[in-house]
Amino acid sequence: MTDAERLARTRYFTIVGVNLLTVAGAVLGLLIAGRAQATEHTILGGALILASLYAMAVVPRALARRWRTPEQP
Repeated sequence: MTDAERLARTRYFTIVGVNLLTVAGAVLGLLIAGRAQATEHTILGGALILASLYAMAVVPRALARRWRTPEQP
């Protein structure tokens, strides 16, 4: 395996790991909001869900854009 392939594999697993962490954050937010006894806990769960969904949409794209192969002349 060449260094370029190793780097590509590492970057792929990083993006997949970020996706898994954001999904876990959204599930945690659902659990907090679903089991909440107070309004503050419901708001906290909702905020965690929204933050996780935002990160799920933005972070992998930003990483892919940052690591994009430059165009060759």
